Amino acid sequence: MVDSVSVDGSPASTAAASLPLILGVTGASGLIYAVRALKFLLAADYTIELVASKSTYLVWQAEENIRMPLEAMQQEQFWRQQAEMPSGGKLHCHPWGDVGATIASGSFRTRGMLIMPCSMSTVGKLAAGLSSDLLERAADVQLKEGRKLVIVPRETPFSLIHLRNLTTLAEAGARIVPAIPAWYHHPQTIEDLVDFVVARALDQFDITCVPLKRWQGHLTAEASREQAE
Repeated sequence: MVDSVSVDGSPASTAAASLPLILGVTGASGLIYAVRALKFLLAADYTIELVASKSTYLVWQAEENIRMPLEAMQQEQFWRQQAEMPSGGKLHCHPWGDVGATIASGSFRTRGMLIMPCSMSTVGKLAAGLSSDLLERAADVQLKEGRKLVIVPRETPFSLIHLRNLTTLAEAGARIVPAIPAWYHHPQTIEDLVDFVVARALDQFDITCVPLKRWQGHLTAEASREQAE
């Protein structure tokens, strides 16, 4: 049996791993999720295509009292500063209205797209097949091309409409990873809680660059001993 290869002669799996990952950031509360994801990805030398929705600019102002620049090069510096990653990896930022950007086309190959955090407004538009900006268009491309689209919704409680829209996206092939942390890794800080969600989201792309104490079944054995006593 001959392993599949890419057009440049490298193994297909290696070529896929070298493709860029799209990181979409919406106006949902919880920008720390995007910042932490970006930090780990750049530290692991990944190539990131980042697009933030128009509402993200307003949320940065509301949550952190910080103005996010509009120009792409200034945005790269801004996101690297927030992620505390002045170097490492490759980061390309796209203005939200640039619907002619590379990531707007299915012929531009990527390993998929992570929307983190994802607002219910964005979820609703994606479920309806609407693309009013670059972020939504890039997400729509992932669905039509059969690539991985991972959505991290940051809302509570969910309405029936929210749940139906998320179900529609799941049926279309998206992976839904709610921002719900576990506690078995004994989190001590907010970052510990955030990083758990980031790790589980990146797991969907087979990316394991987040240091995480994963479940080993220790509590199961302990519980069994307690029951025996």
